[in-house]
Amino acid sequence: MSENEPAASPSGDEQPRSIRLTDPRALRAYAHPTRMTLVGLLRRSGPFTATQAAELTGESVASCSYHLRILAKYGLVEEAPGGRGREKPWRATARYTDWPGASEDAAVAQAADALTAAAAERYFARVLEAMKDRSGLPREWREAEQFGDTLLYLTPAELADFGRRVEGLLMPYEARGSDPSLRPDGARPVSILRIAYLDRELPDGPGLESETDGTAGGGETTDGTGTADGIDRNSDDTGTTDGIDEGKR
Repeated sequence: MSENEPAASPSGDEQPRSIRLTDPRALRAYAHPTRMTLVGLLRRSGPFTATQAAELTGESVASCSYHLRILAKYGLVEEAPGGRGREKPWRATARYTDWPGASEDAAVAQAADALTAAAAERYFARVLEAMKDRSGLPREWREAEQFGDTLLYLTPAELADFGRRVEGLLMPYEARGSDPSLRPDGARPVSILRIAYLDRELPDGPGLESETDGTAGGGETTDGTGTADGIDRNSDDTGTTDGIDEGKR
């Protein structure tokens, strides 16, 4: 199996959960914003043709066709049955995209970091876009949405374990993405971002609390939330993908 080929699904028919990119060329190719958009749209709304992709993205048909071929080259999309020429439909090969968080290969590490940065820009551009229309949401959705941060003191092993636990919490809901019959009444698409990083703005030594706003050592902010920047407005913190959408790191 090639590096960028999705692993076979247990049933042999169901779409694989993720595709792992380790080839620097594939990592660089996927970092293009239009390509990430196309893969995300195919995962949510595909299959569709290059013409339909142009309608969804605002790009030209020729541009979408080119980007879809590049994505197919690295195993992220493939032709779906039916259609011909520019009217041939495309589909995503997996529900999520995965890539190395670290690598001894400098080329892989550099390309992976660039892709992570591109994904972060995409995540937050979408968050800001969602905030523009937030006032039009029903009150129950505005109150249920999550926005905040928490500062924890963890070892690398604990952070990795934390990630696995969060993954476990999300797994029971994933099947709803491909099977609408599993969605309860009132269910709507919700993007969950999961981002955890070593905070290098804060010193690691003792006396940290006295050098910050009192949140780093488990103290409370003025609103009693105990978050790193005092912006957590919810009591049940959650964080996220779109798999990045779209995919998963």
